[in-house]
Amino acid sequence: MGALRHHNYRLYFVGQIISTVGTWMQSVAMPWLALTLTHDAFHVGLVIATQFAPMLVAGQFGGLLADRFPKRRILVCTQLASILPALVMFLLTSQHLAQYWMVLAAALAVGSINVIDVPCRQAFAIEMVGRKDLLNAIALNSTIFNGAAVIGPSIAGVIIGLAGVPLCFLLNAISYIASVTALLLMVNLPALLRTSQQASVLARIKEGLDYSRRDPVVGTLLLNVAVFSLFAMNRFTLLPIFADQVLHIGPTGFGFLTASQGVGALIGALSLAVLQRRLASGNVQFLIGVAWSVFLVGFSLSRSYPLSVLALMLAGFCQIAFVATTNSRIQAATPDHLRGRVMALYAQALMGVGPVGSFQAGALAHFFGAPFAMAFGAVVSALFVGASRMVRPQVFKKDPTVTVGLSEG
Repeated sequence: MGALRHHNYRLYFVGQIISTVGTWMQSVAMPWLALTLTHDAFHVGLVIATQFAPMLVAGQFGGLLADRFPKRRILVCTQLASILPALVMFLLTSQHLAQYWMVLAAALAVGSINVIDVPCRQAFAIEMVGRKDLLNAIALNSTIFNGAAVIGPSIAGVIIGLAGVPLCFLLNAISYIASVTALLLMVNLPALLRTSQQASVLARIKEGLDYSRRDPVVGTLLLNVAVFSLFAMNRFTLLPIFADQVLHIGPTGFGFLTASQGVGALIGALSLAVLQRRLASGNVQFLIGVAWSVFLVGFSLSRSYPLSVLALMLAGFCQIAFVATTNSRIQAATPDHLRGRVMALYAQALMGVGPVGSFQAGALAHFFGAPFAMAFGAVVSALFVGASRMVRPQVFKKDPTVTVGLSEG
């Protein structure tokens, strides 16, 4: 049974299924609300940028907190705090009082909470399951995230079409109760391993940065994730524009369009869990990165809803395979005492550069259209992973020893 044989992880697993579905519902509602208030791609991109900006600026401080304080206590606090912006947005939208600046404020609040929540969550799995079942727990976390990416947007699209966005915010607020309850019911967690705190905060941050810079695999993979996040992972900025102005499919179609990428990602996560020895290697990772870009270009050229759904599904498969393999290889190469800080760098690369990516995607969509913005980002990403293989071929060599890792969530 792997990680699920552990009582604490079973609690976590159930709580995360519920809360992550709610998070995905809100992730669909926020950009759609921004679009209905402004009818402008740039403003949609600015909302996404605002949500991920705190991670870019302060992600390393979240990693330090994860190494210094009990992780369950931190996660209980962050999950409780996450209820507030969702509940406020429900009240504002249900009373028709929401304005664009309020959406920005809510996005900033969510992003600020994630600065602490994400690095701590990444480092918490080993405390629930131990080292033997860690990789299985990471695979299951990935499955939760991508399964919720299918269910949440689909439900959100239907709810927005039938009842409007307020209910999405309310259901997300309620969903956090499951996560908090699961955390509080956990027992027999290991004691926090205290390390010397004599070095300054900046010195401890620099230690993680220096290691990532020196190790060719870790450094190169972090750069690749950052580039793909910057140019190829702007779906919440661009997909509302595709749904509204390119494919003309409305909010329900937008929800299912978003879910299609989640279906592909879920299949990718399950495939990695089953066929990890064949799929999760440096050589295959390179090919998947190129294929990811190709499918995004195909989506940008499509004007058929079924073909667009298929292209996004295939892109979702490639995205999770590429990102999950990166996570796994970075964790395998990182010493235990640096894991929190290096994984904070990973979170910054995956999520923190999102503000810049959303800004550039929204700006390009504003001036040249969403199809051009999508295709441009995909081509740049393919060129970068190709250049990485030429400069550091050892990073994308055949390596059968790597295993499945964690996804965006």
